[in-house]
Amino acid sequence: MDLLALADFNAVATHRGFGAASRATGRPKATLSRRVRELEDALGVRLVERGARPFRLTEEGGVLHAETAGVLGHIEHVAADLAAGAGGPRGRLRVSVPVLFAQRGVGRLASRYAAMYPAVELEIVADDRFVDPLAEGFDLIVRANPKPTTELAGRCFLRDRYIVAARPSVPKPRDGEAFPAIVLPAVSRGDTWPLVDGKKRLAIAPRAVLRLSSMSMVHDAVMEGVGAAMLPASLIAAALADGTLTAWGYVEGGITEVWALYPPQRHVAPKVSAFVNLLVDHFKDASPTHFEELTGST
Repeated sequence: MDLLALADFNAVATHRGFGAASRATGRPKATLSRRVRELEDALGVRLVERGARPFRLTEEGGVLHAETAGVLGHIEHVAADLAAGAGGPRGRLRVSVPVLFAQRGVGRLASRYAAMYPAVELEIVADDRFVDPLAEGFDLIVRANPKPTTELAGRCFLRDRYIVAARPSVPKPRDGEAFPAIVLPAVSRGDTWPLVDGKKRLAIAPRAVLRLSSMSMVHDAVMEGVGAAMLPASLIAAALADGTLTAWGYVEGGITEVWALYPPQRHVAPKVSAFVNLLVDHFKDASPTHFEELTGST
């Protein structure tokens, strides 16, 4: 089997079309189409439903992609390892990060990476959904609290805790009381929030006045004074310190971990390892350690 033709087919399958694969790889669309036809002729089966909208693989094409994409990716990473032995990390590095995380100095971090590793072409995409790195062509994804069942490997580089906070103009509720809340869409109606306020434990009842689909929007709404919300301590530490926001307490059990994740493999590409190490260094002092100080508890 022609491995170059197989690589072209997997690029088309991964990017869901000849045009998208051409833009992602820089290879002419006509070349990709020709190579996939040559592979189909060699195997004696159709791999792509040509003319289908949206793009669709045949059953045989789906099987071939599922069984060979990881193997080819492993070969590419091993080749990158060998090349890096002579000249450091190189090649293309695609990273997916959540929108809120992207606003926390990731542009500066990316600039540092580019200066340190000029042979790497770095692309960072901000997206809140949990992407499949293999299917969507990412080398690395950054996500908070990944499911324990994930098959991805990785490293936790930031630990945080959720604090319920609001503008000082929003009255703090007593135990059992309702309050105006800004929440994510997944928060169920009727839930209460268990808080620790100093030595006191209480449960408060959020009355959703806004449901917003990203933590970035939740943060902006809280700053406008429309209600209270659960927010990462590291995100609002400065606002708590200068009195812009008031902490009502931290959420009991509300620990969040931010991970850098990548497909499991024996050889992690140097370009990936270098980016993960930079994340660890960049955020080494960002994890709040004294939540009582942040919340004003004693």
